[in-house]
Amino acid sequence: MRLPGEAHALVRHTHQERVLRALRERGALSRGEIARAVGLSRTTISEITRDLLRHGAVVVVDTDAASRAGSGRPAERLALDPNSGQFLGVDFGHRRVHVAIADAAHEILASGRQTYDDSTGWPERIETAFELVDRLSAERGVHFRALQGIGIGVTGPHPRSSAPHAPEGAFGPGFAAARDDVDVSFAERFGAPVMVDNNTRLAALAEALAGDASAENVLYVRLSDGVGGALVIGGRLVPGATGLAGELGHVTVVPGGARCRCGKDGCLETVASVPAMLAACRQRGADVDSLDELASSADSAVEQVLRDAARALGRAVGAVAMVFNPAEVVIGGDIARRAPVIVEQTSDTVGAELFPWVAAKPAFRCARLADDDGATGALAALFRSSPLLADYPEPAPIRALPA
Repeated sequence: MRLPGEAHALVRHTHQERVLRALRERGALSRGEIARAVGLSRTTISEITRDLLRHGAVVVVDTDAASRAGSGRPAERLALDPNSGQFLGVDFGHRRVHVAIADAAHEILASGRQTYDDSTGWPERIETAFELVDRLSAERGVHFRALQGIGIGVTGPHPRSSAPHAPEGAFGPGFAAARDDVDVSFAERFGAPVMVDNNTRLAALAEALAGDASAENVLYVRLSDGVGGALVIGGRLVPGATGLAGELGHVTVVPGGARCRCGKDGCLETVASVPAMLAACRQRGADVDSLDELASSADSAVEQVLRDAARALGRAVGAVAMVFNPAEVVIGGDIARRAPVIVEQTSDTVGAELFPWVAAKPAFRCARLADDDGATGALAALFRSSPLLADYPEPAPIRALPA
């Protein structure tokens, strides 16, 4: 049961959202025009706009003197503050963090990225993100006095609060800290509700929103420093019972194969991630040390490595496709965009895995968005303006912090 104070705060937040939506859709309005637009009393609107002005969400832009009839006092007109960062999206990859800041109109005000080493612990990753946010804020003149929500993507499976805890060290350094401490750190720093999810699932959301709006059944896979996946079923982004839906990177594709960061052997990530492909190339005598060289090399050994990785991916995707029957498979990551053989070979392998008729095979394409668009997807999850997010968990309220 909600406490009276909590209920009052929820109602007030709902009223604020309605006022901001009216300003977003209609532009500058007087308080009287806002009251008529949202169906609230002028007294309530005065209280709400006073708070929004104090927090910097809206500003006074002019008065209605030019259009006002009669001799009454001109009314102030309010508009969204163009420098107010209202939503913050953060994507923690294995080797970089990407930040995107959006205003109340859902337009991105600033974005940027900062790299770190794969072995960097979570306290340092979080501090790097804070420094990046501060730098972007200073460069673009953005303030966060009216921040409404923070969406954060993290690497590896991200269980819901009811899920069993992963062992310490699984899925990279300090994974437990990613699960338990990222939301607290950001809530303490910014005083706003925080949502945390797997960054590949958030990237899939961004990709789905940027693609065919009618696509209701999509399997998304991203090949990067790790391998992740996500499912859109019946037009909804699916987290699963404990938040692990679509976690293809840790499906076993080579029984008894190389040890994965998750503690298992022979996971898809040990074959189809960019570091795994680079290592396989070096084992075959190919002199490639970066993604650029991997994508551009004409060495036949490199092409064989790419095809082997795509075949392994195709077997995993084929198993999911047999059960799920997606209309489309989208493969993300820079390597998929820059080495077309990845998508081609995966498609061929899946075709061989499915029923022997054309209708059973999904369409294949490369992702349209960049590799770090988990931050954009995090913003989309905060906006909650897409049917893809029906039944998707709401951002958690700010936790009560110790004195």
